[in-house]
Amino acid sequence: QVQLVESGGGLVQAGGSLRLSCAASGRIIRRIHAMGWYRQAPGKERELVATATEDGRTNYTDSVKGRFTISRDIGKNTVYLQMNSLKPEDTAFYECNAIITTMTRSAYSYWGQGTQVTVSS
Repeated sequence: QVQLVESGGGLVQAGGSLRLSCAASGRIIRRIHAMGWYRQAPGKERELVATATEDGRTNYTDSVKGRFTISRDIGKNTVYLQMNSLKPEDTAFYECNAIITTMTRSAYSYWGQGTQVTVSS
């Protein structure tokens, strides 16, 4: 079974910073094609925050461009989300996602348990 474990969430004042991490593990992992972060705020739909592909491409939703940075440590199967200049609007439940080809050579989407980010004004 593939496990995605997130950490780094918490409570921070507006203008502050947090760094989220997500580590993927599992003997069945053959290749991790992409890892990314999604978030869902109360009363809103889940949205894509940022993604990073295995070839180094990154993508961000417009609302976080210039403030958030996604990066990957390939050797550790880990993705990070550095969040700077946080706003109350960033308050949400953040979930890590990974698209992984397993040893059966089939690709699947996996989700972590999530971590809460709360930004106070």
